[in-house]
Amino acid sequence: MSSESKVSALVADGAGDSGSKTVFKVLLAISFCHLLNDTVQSLLPAIYPLLRDTFHLDFGQIGLISFTTTFTASLLQPLVGLYSDRHHRPNFLAIGMGITLIGLVTLSLAPSYGTILVAAGLVGIGSSVFHPESSRVARMASGGQHGMAQSLFQVGGNAGSALGPLLATFILPRGQRSIAWFSFVALLGIILLADIGAWTKRRRAALAELQVAPPLAGHVVAAASVEPHLQLPRKKIVWSLAILVALMFSKYFYLASLGSYYTFYLMDKFGVSMKSAEIHLFAFFGAVAAGTFFGGPVGDRMGRKVVIWYSILGVLPFTLLLPYANLFWTGILSVVIGLILASAFSTILVFAQELVPTKVGTISGTFFGLAFGLGGIGAALLGKLADATSIRFVYHVCSFLPAVGILTAFLPDLTPAKTKQSR
Repeated sequence: MSSESKVSALVADGAGDSGSKTVFKVLLAISFCHLLNDTVQSLLPAIYPLLRDTFHLDFGQIGLISFTTTFTASLLQPLVGLYSDRHHRPNFLAIGMGITLIGLVTLSLAPSYGTILVAAGLVGIGSSVFHPESSRVARMASGGQHGMAQSLFQVGGNAGSALGPLLATFILPRGQRSIAWFSFVALLGIILLADIGAWTKRRRAALAELQVAPPLAGHVVAAASVEPHLQLPRKKIVWSLAILVALMFSKYFYLASLGSYYTFYLMDKFGVSMKSAEIHLFAFFGAVAAGTFFGGPVGDRMGRKVVIWYSILGVLPFTLLLPYANLFWTGILSVVIGLILASAFSTILVFAQELVPTKVGTISGTFFGLAFGLGGIGAALLGKLADATSIRFVYHVCSFLPAVGILTAFLPDLTPAKTKQSR
């Protein structure tokens, strides 16, 4: 790709989406596909009790399954994002879901623990191919409301994460092979994503026509004028990105404790049944899905930093109380934690995209990769810690993680998007 075409693509991705109307049809479609993708992804933690009983696994081996899925996703997503910045490939959307479909079928037929790890790796690879390009599509269709678009995109994924465990309670008691029924979910996703990919090609073709138009220079000036924070020194941008990574660590290590081990914690501490524990897990993921949407629109209006303060440090009192609560209040606190903590990711992602707006795919892939990678590392380490101590001790340790949110004080203040546009 020539330097001229790179500049033109940059203008199309940056200024073009802020000068057009929000395409809600595409946003809703890509959000629904995110729901389908993450419904499949959430099957793994939902069937951990089944896999433990079938293959006689310990917590460390269960943690390794999570690590395998999330490591493959985190390792490949930045590379996929970097590649898509240079060579746009809308067909990556359907290809990613196709790889996930292969992983599902492999998981339903897995005869051994090693095969389960292979299937988990395939599911992770499918996710790594899907997320960077789908996040780019959400930004393209945002009409400049980047926070709202990313939140809507994320709420689909979180709704899928909540739906997976709920569906698992009805399907998975029939045994490991019943996982194959979820192949139809992946097939539906492939069909929809192929259509979204076609829209993306048409969108890029229309924007490419603007490359030779005289107003192009005006678009470049307009893009620069609505991004005043781009004048930040490079060192400040790098430092800000490092802080965002630290905040991601706090969020996803804590979510790993709930996403991977919440059912075991409830069964161990309160003696509830597996079905009851799965319903509690569904309630938590449902709260995450509900809370996700609010972070982006509030960030568009009030500023990203305000939301980051609230979503990371603001959850600390509730996490500190959780290890000492009874069953009723454990359920209530987990829902409150999910609601508050959920708003962080879309806000952090858009904050990072605004710091480096010329690398939307790379930033999206890196931060989605971090989300998966930190969650997987957290699941593996917390599983080992649970084996060495107890599952209850894990929740005592993790309750202090949101204190990392104090680092938000060192982030620069970015002008709210609506104020930028009015200027």
